Amino acid sequence: MEEFLTAHFWIAVGQIIMIDILLGGDNAVVIALACRQLPPNLRTKGILWGTAGAIVLRVILIAFALTLLQIPFLKIVGAVLLLWIGIKLLVPEEDEDHSNIASSDKLWAAVKTVIVADLVMSIDNVIAIAGAATGAGSQHQLPLVIFGLLVSIPIIIGGSQLVLKLMDRFPAIIIIGGMLLGWIAGTMAHTDPAIKHLLPQDPSWSYGLGVAGALLVFTAGYALKRRKTQGA
Repeated sequence: MEEFLTAHFWIAVGQIIMIDILLGGDNAVVIALACRQLPPNLRTKGILWGTAGAIVLRVILIAFALTLLQIPFLKIVGAVLLLWIGIKLLVPEEDEDHSNIASSDKLWAAVKTVIVADLVMSIDNVIAIAGAATGAGSQHQLPLVIFGLLVSIPIIIGGSQLVLKLMDRFPAIIIIGGMLLGWIAGTMAHTDPAIKHLLPQDPSWSYGLGVAGALLVFTAGYALKRRKTQGA
C-alpha cells in the first residue's frame, strides 16, 4: 500500500494520463463516428460499452508489453519507436480521414467497431504507457497502468474537445508531451537487460539519458517542422 503513496507512482500516473490524452485524441472521434447511427437511447450505452471493451483490451496489451519489455533489446526498440512517436507529435500533419470508420444502427456492431478501431490506433499508446510504467520503478506496474487509464477515460471522452482546443491555443502542451515521450525513451533504454550491465545504474545516468531523449525529440521535431513549413 505504501507504494501507492510514493512520488514515483504519482509521477508515472501523470505521465500515463498525459500520454493517453496526447496520443488518444482520435479515440473520441472514432467513438462518435461508430455510434452516430445508433438510436439516441442507445448511444450512451454504445459509447460506454465500446470504451469499456477498448480499455480492457488495451490493459491486456499493456500487460503483455510489460512482460515483453524484459526481453533483451526490446526496450531499446521501444525507445526508438517512442522517439519517433514523439518527433511525429511535433510535426504538423494533415487531418486524418476517419471516413472509413463504419457506423451501425445495431448496438453491439457499433461496440465492436469501437473496440477494433481502438486496437488498431493504440499501438503507440501501449508502447508509451508500458515505458512510463517500467520507468517508474514500481513493483505494482499493472495496477499503475489500470489506474492511469481509468483516470484518463473521462478526460478523453468528456473533455477531448476542450483538450484539443487548449493544445491549439497553447502549442507548448504538445511540445512538452513530445519531450516527455523522449524522456521516457531515454530512461527505458537505460534499463534494457541487454545493456544494463554495461551502464552505471545510477539515477543521474537515467536522468541524463532522459534529458538527451527529450532534447533529441525537440531538436528533430523542430527541424522537421521547419522543413515541412518551408516546403509548404
